[in-house]
Amino acid sequence: MTEARGGTVGGPLPVLPTTVVGSYSVPEWLDRLKDDHYQNRLSAQHLSEICDVAIKAALKDQELAGLDVVSDGELRRDNDVDYLLARIPGVRVVNPSKSYYYEYYDTEVVDPLPDLDAHPPDLGLAADFSFTAAHTDRPIKFSLTGPFSLSRRVRNGAYADPGDLVRALARVLNREAHHLAEAGATLLQIDEPFLAGYPEHVALAIEAINIVTADVDVSWGLHVCYGNRYARPSWEGHYDFLFPAVLDADVDQLLLEFARKGDGDLALIERHGWDRTVGVGVVDVKTDTVESTQQIVTRIRRALDIVAPERLTINPDCGLRHVPPDAARAKLRTMVEAVAIVRNDLGSGHLS
Repeated sequence: MTEARGGTVGGPLPVLPTTVVGSYSVPEWLDRLKDDHYQNRLSAQHLSEICDVAIKAALKDQELAGLDVVSDGELRRDNDVDYLLARIPGVRVVNPSKSYYYEYYDTEVVDPLPDLDAHPPDLGLAADFSFTAAHTDRPIKFSLTGPFSLSRRVRNGAYADPGDLVRALARVLNREAHHLAEAGATLLQIDEPFLAGYPEHVALAIEAINIVTADVDVSWGLHVCYGNRYARPSWEGHYDFLFPAVLDADVDQLLLEFARKGDGDLALIERHGWDRTVGVGVVDVKTDTVESTQQIVTRIRRALDIVAPERLTINPDCGLRHVPPDAARAKLRTMVEAVAIVRNDLGSGHLS
């Protein structure tokens, strides 16, 4: 078992801490303004200032919903890949224009990524974290798309072994994670949304995750889902492909989706002896329909049949990017209400 570093998620937090996975609902006006930027109707500086406003609003939404741990909503990012790849030295964006901001860039590497000491990268994530920290007094979770998923969007012309590209990207992310820790981050999360589509590469993905987390003194989460592109899953299946390889991941928390696809895979946690924290998805982000409080209570109680309360965090299945703002706010409020009911049952000894 990995020892928790930089404090655990459950440190000063209440039992069953509530959080988001990462991305937050993108309001329609921000959607349009991001497109305006790519059509040269809005400058990068003005877009940055607009994103400042959007992040402050997202933080306020999360605080008012009652979340224990908040995020910046990834609202500066076009999608789960481009914001990072476009900033990594040695990754070439073939065409920097887009017709729709959310689409992926066409990227490639034609030579091995530059030496990190000779060309130290700065992806700007520490500055993003510092902005967020200046506008909330809640604990912050900050997410990074993992090296395996990033590699799926890069045309590789530099490495004979494709795994070497994944490892090189992991080393860049490790350097950036050090910057984040120096800026005060205590909870970092690696997202691997592409891994479910390439289960045969799980060992490589775990190896790369351990490169990212090496010697970075924070608590680390790992989120693996089945994709959340335009509010649709990219793949279907079960989490058995993750085990037992994920047991070797140097992370403190594993966040998985269970609301949309059912909680049958919770048995894998018990069967394989995962004895660290589990972030259990109890809110379906593929639908605008707001779950009832009782639905979420039931999902939490089923998770508690397998995971001790001190090792459980409560979150949506995936990011809320594609959920309309009103529904996103309602889903988070309902999730917090459900957690309050379960916490009261735990405190009274009447959980059943």
